[in-house]
Amino acid sequence: MLRLLLLAVALLADRPAFAIEKMTVVLDWFVNPDHGPLIVAQELGYFAANGLEVTFIAPSDANDPPKLVAAGRADLAVSYQPQLYLLVAEGLPLKRVGTLVATPLNSLVVLADGPVKSIADLKGKRIGYSVAGFEETMLSTMLKKHGLTLRDVQMINVNFALTAALLSGQVAGVIGAFRNFELTELEIHHRPGRAFLPEEEGVPAYDELILVAHRDKTNDPRIRALLNAVEQGVQYMHNHPAEAWAAFLRQHKNLDDALNRRAWADTLPRFAHSPAALDRNRYERFAQFLVKEGLIKQALPVEQYAVEVR
Repeated sequence: MLRLLLLAVALLADRPAFAIEKMTVVLDWFVNPDHGPLIVAQELGYFAANGLEVTFIAPSDANDPPKLVAAGRADLAVSYQPQLYLLVAEGLPLKRVGTLVATPLNSLVVLADGPVKSIADLKGKRIGYSVAGFEETMLSTMLKKHGLTLRDVQMINVNFALTAALLSGQVAGVIGAFRNFELTELEIHHRPGRAFLPEEEGVPAYDELILVAHRDKTNDPRIRALLNAVEQGVQYMHNHPAEAWAAFLRQHKNLDDALNRRAWADTLPRFAHSPAALDRNRYERFAQFLVKEGLIKQALPVEQYAVEVR
């Protein structure tokens, strides 16, 4: 009996300790409430419980995250569903593996006390934007519903100073404004905004924030583990919103202000309850929309740019 006990102890001693796998996730921008499930999952130990040590990196250029994943320099990147199609069409080896924010956040915003009461009132006006490409297509679709085209407005690149451009009168409206941030910024400046929502103006609904991986690495078991942890984070945020906000602030005390508190509450209902789940119809429908608008040449099979990790 003693010999059996000693043998068991020896065998246990030879077993390796529980391995923690490292992962790198490049964010789409600096940390903000849009990344709530990721930060909460890290702070509450859900990543560790799933065998992961996750490092988040904020990019110096918002265009870099998916390119870093495509080049094998990061495991995952936070990106956008509309951008994914364009990148795949350019030849980047990327696939969507998860969803963070499952509804559009983008909007066309004007000042509520300004002369623009409807999209039709934008005729002859200047409209600010940050990123060429999809934002112009989205605006074109929204204008079309009201009998206008891009030739009826003047597009002004205001970089990412959307709120400032509106408040200064540089432009009459801005496209690309996130309804959970820019609208609140305007209210804080005591100049409320009016938002026209693309999904109500002819643009198919889409996932705003997604997670993308290299197309050859979607079977990496670490991805499934990360999505499990993110789902736990989302559940905790819905069940305990105040405590989740406190957990978020433990890592990012500098974000404890009126804007981010409001953004946290506004974004909470938009997080994907099942981050791994893939709505194939939504992805197919949006691909057809981009083909129709001339942004991509063909709608590839969904499997070529999106996957449901199991």
